[in-house]
Amino acid sequence: MSGSAGTAGSRREYQRSRPELGEPIPEGSRRVMARLDRIRTWSLSPAFLIIIGLGFLFTFYDIFDINVSFVQTCTQLVPGCTPETALDYLALPTIMNLLGYVVGTLVLSPLSDRIGRRNMLLITMLITGLGSLYTALAPDYANFVVSRAITGVGIGADLAIVNTYVGEVAPKQSRAKFTTVVFIMSAVGAFVGIWLGLILTTEPTPWPTGLPFAAGLENGWRWMYVVGAALAIIAILLRFQLPESVRWLLQRGRTEDAAAITDDMERRALRRGALDEPSLADVPTHWPPARRVPYADIFGNPVYLRRVILLFFMWFIGYITVYAYAAGLTSVLTSLKFTPPEAGIIAAVGSIGFIIEAVVMSFIVEKLERRYWLPIGTVVTFIGAIVVAVGSSSLAVTFLGAMIIFAGFNLWVSPSYAMTIESFPTRARSTGFAIVDGVGHIGGGIGILILAPLIPHLSVFWALMLISSFLIIASILAQFTPHTRNRVFEEVSP
Repeated sequence: MSGSAGTAGSRREYQRSRPELGEPIPEGSRRVMARLDRIRTWSLSPAFLIIIGLGFLFTFYDIFDINVSFVQTCTQLVPGCTPETALDYLALPTIMNLLGYVVGTLVLSPLSDRIGRRNMLLITMLITGLGSLYTALAPDYANFVVSRAITGVGIGADLAIVNTYVGEVAPKQSRAKFTTVVFIMSAVGAFVGIWLGLILTTEPTPWPTGLPFAAGLENGWRWMYVVGAALAIIAILLRFQLPESVRWLLQRGRTEDAAAITDDMERRALRRGALDEPSLADVPTHWPPARRVPYADIFGNPVYLRRVILLFFMWFIGYITVYAYAAGLTSVLTSLKFTPPEAGIIAAVGSIGFIIEAVVMSFIVEKLERRYWLPIGTVVTFIGAIVVAVGSSSLAVTFLGAMIIFAGFNLWVSPSYAMTIESFPTRARSTGFAIVDGVGHIGGGIGILILAPLIPHLSVFWALMLISSFLIIASILAQFTPHTRNRVFEEVSP
């Protein structure tokens, strides 16, 4: 579909769903929008990418730190828990953590559509840090479960708002690219979470079935969450430097503030080459009528309602595979008769594949439409699962397969993040992301709950095939999502 055809189609679709015009956009605001849309490179301080990325680093550190460390957590907090039965107790804290995601993302994310992206990014990281500290101090399994829910409240909202923020400050030609660049920090967070868990919670074991230098601290799992709380404090202090989203400022009528930030962005962009003249041709003349409650903007519009339903099921089903591997691979392998150190080292080596995938994707993600990456990631995940299953007698082959698995089940996530934020309007973008991705996280918890009793009765091959199979359904659903690559936000989502 050509850009002009896509624009016309979007406008016709929007007119059918809401024919009335909203408030006229002031000429000054339209000029700022035109200036913003002509920028083709990252034009905020490069340090802001790291600052934003620290939120992703913490989020994925928190998702993955339970992968290795939970075996020790369970044996200490749950009477009668053994490494072989830890998987039976993983579902509840994972589900509560993901339910926290849902509460946080549904309650807090819409507030960012009202009070600003930057302000809410400070609040969400504060909640996340407090939740992590509570986890470190949890005296029993019940408090551990509650603390995971509180941490989830902050992380769920933070994930939605960070993605919204990056999408709104990145140029239209490379929204997925910079979402993926930030996603590299997610890979680093996952890597640190898994390896630190291996070092702090497992006993020294000769390589390659473990780490000879592992500390095996009695309360190593608690220190995992202390580190998480410290990361949250650092992220909060650095986030005070972030500017507000220009698009959000314009919709709130703060044209002068938006123009000042755009001035700075243009100065940075000019250092890398000349800018085109700003054109008002594709800039809308009216703000679409906004409801007082952002949810009404989503559910009251047939276009966005259809997108919500489709994207929700894509994320819900895809997350079954993601969380089974991300939060549970060590417990899954242990239930399949791998020793805890061996299972932990397989997951730890696998996380290297996540980093490699994120770096490679930052260079190639804009080559294809967003929806095509999910089936590609599915194929890669299955290849990795087959390599692990067929080569389970060779640890070197198992390591390779684990790296491929981690690359595959994460490969589609960052372009799908970009596609999701592009599918909703600025006035309700965080809200739309919160509904489909935030609530979609429940799929991860339900998946573990359903899979946990089945996996110990399967061979390694069929266990990994079952876990990976949900990506096939998600891939099919993704093919019905809107074309968003290289299009102005207001074209895709008026």
